[in-house]
Amino acid sequence: MQAPPDHDSRTNGDVPMDATAHAPAPLPDFDASAMLQAAFAHHQAGRTGEAAECYKQILQHDGMHPDAMHFLGVLACDVGNLPAGIDLIEKSIQLHPNAIYLNNLGNMRGRARDLQGAIAAYRAALSLAPDYAQAHSNLGHTLREAGDPAAAIDSCTVATRLKPDLPQAWTHLGNALLELGSDEGALDSYMKALALQPNDANAHNNVGNILEKYGRAAGAAESYRRALALEPHRASLHNNLGNVLRDQGQLDQATACYRQAVALDPGFAQAHSNLLLLLNSRLDVALREQFDEARAFGEHQSAKAQPFQHSANANDAGRRLRVGFVSGDLNSHPVGFFLESVLGHLDRTRIELVAYATRKREDAVSQRLMPQFSAWHDISRLDDAACARRIRDDGIDILVDLSGHTNHNRLSVFAWKPAPVQATWLGYFATTGLAAIDYVIADRHVLPLDEASQFVEAPWHLPDSYLCFTPPPFDIEVGPLPASANGAITFGCFNHLVKLNEAVVALWARVLDAMPGSRLLLKTRQLDDPAVQHATLARFAAHGIDGARLMLEGQSPRAELLAAYNRVDIALDPFPYAGGTTSIEALWMGVPVLTRRGERFLSHVGESIVDTVGLPDWIASDDADYIAKAVRVGVQRDELATLRRTLRQRLLASPLCDAPRFARHLEDAFHGMWARRVACHQANDGHPAQPHRHSSGDARHAAERNFA
Repeated sequence: MQAPPDHDSRTNGDVPMDATAHAPAPLPDFDASAMLQAAFAHHQAGRTGEAAECYKQILQHDGMHPDAMHFLGVLACDVGNLPAGIDLIEKSIQLHPNAIYLNNLGNMRGRARDLQGAIAAYRAALSLAPDYAQAHSNLGHTLREAGDPAAAIDSCTVATRLKPDLPQAWTHLGNALLELGSDEGALDSYMKALALQPNDANAHNNVGNILEKYGRAAGAAESYRRALALEPHRASLHNNLGNVLRDQGQLDQATACYRQAVALDPGFAQAHSNLLLLLNSRLDVALREQFDEARAFGEHQSAKAQPFQHSANANDAGRRLRVGFVSGDLNSHPVGFFLESVLGHLDRTRIELVAYATRKREDAVSQRLMPQFSAWHDISRLDDAACARRIRDDGIDILVDLSGHTNHNRLSVFAWKPAPVQATWLGYFATTGLAAIDYVIADRHVLPLDEASQFVEAPWHLPDSYLCFTPPPFDIEVGPLPASANGAITFGCFNHLVKLNEAVVALWARVLDAMPGSRLLLKTRQLDDPAVQHATLARFAAHGIDGARLMLEGQSPRAELLAAYNRVDIALDPFPYAGGTTSIEALWMGVPVLTRRGERFLSHVGESIVDTVGLPDWIASDDADYIAKAVRVGVQRDELATLRRTLRQRLLASPLCDAPRFARHLEDAFHGMWARRVACHQANDGHPAQPHRHSSGDARHAAERNFA
């Protein structure tokens, strides 16, 4: 979000203040006032060397000149020397306490991430000048950054009342309102800021964020483009535009945006993660390119990190392990759904769990998850270094990433190696690219040994499935086969629209062609936007499918989403980005899933789910087989109806829902990783050793938003 202005350049005479001890009068032949104005002109024009020379000349003639001392300190902060600059600012305040000096001190302490010190400075400024609107605005900005958005709203509201034409105050108010969930109030504040300052890229960006949140992708894209017209070299804006273009199905343009963001800022982890997530869903991007891009991500993050070293001894083997889970999805999210039943069955004499939540989002699922952890830490406001130190100091033995390159990940923290053993599991489907992550937890379906070279992490296979589903807490009855009443098959897919690449649309159009009268129900958040609905109809129309055969629906609460499967006969799995939670939810609602065999983890997820539930015949080998299977099962209405009635029980009886069994396997996996570490450490005479990793040929050793 928008930072406070660098400094208030008014001299101390502009604000009432108490008198202080006066410095000796300057030499009569030196015009300190003219020199100070010259210094300001240089400073504001960015001529830092000339400005510093002017300030120093004043201080040579009058070593106690408060303005020269103060703004020399501000200049030092401007060029990156925060400690020296803040020291000079504090000395100038001792000479001449006033609100402007204290406001600037707050700004510079904020830059140094001393948020409490900044808050104290702003409050001291306001004690001298209670009507100082800029200080109220800056105080609100910093209070929100310190985690107190309610107090931030109070301060920003005062600022807007005192100075309604201060655009920054409206922006800061919008940011605080947004954090407390008042989206409409935030949007109104941003629009007021833009009315006062139309060239504020931050406000345009924030308007885009809100429009995107409510599915108004076209409006969001326009806001991001306006921001980019003002600041074309700002990486975060390219990333945000990429997000909405991706959701609109404009994959080429989205990819270009993410690449531009990474080119402008190679260390921009979020943009790089978004790029990787998108590349993995594209059939036209080679596995080699995906792997190399992930490796580049890992190298950039490793170059910024300062990894910790860890020791081990023989007594470590077999002891209770402290396992940390890092995720922003410990709530009503697929990760939360897959974790819930498993955590309750872990043996606490073998495993102690610690949660590291990368964002604040509490709901019914998170409330049920929290008691399963011995500690629950909010790391959303910690930078990578502080977060890594926290994990290291907590004595975590095995740190598990549950996000990969999806939203709210903190893979950059893993580059610091805060735990002796690190693994990735559950939330992603390809390599993270980070050499600091030792293992990827998988199963034999999603990661066959002959595909292990696609990962920098070593595979650790669980015996059955790498997933264990928690059945929904809803009593939703499986309805009769819709085709029995409709007279025709209804196919369905409730996956994110980004998974419907052109190859998927083309194949599904062929399926509909092969089954006259059949229809397709698509249900996902992106279809809340009428523009996206229109574009989706056009994509199928290009393959000869009349729009009347498509039913397009937006998002619903989970219970309503599940109930919608009672209108679906057969679920179609997209490729290469197969469904996960959506596929198991379909099975739970009695809807079989037709999936397609692939060549990577991402594509194998559907295979793993369908095979584990005992339906290997629902795995198609290629496009022709996909169409043939869809037609064959579509005409076998009696068999399809029987399967629908029995599928939920089949799922519940499978390893996919056997939480006690899965918990034992997961415990054994963690202890196996730890035992291997201890053994490797001893074999290397106490020197750390990495798990065996597969060679990757000639390779050289990525939808929270960016609120500016």
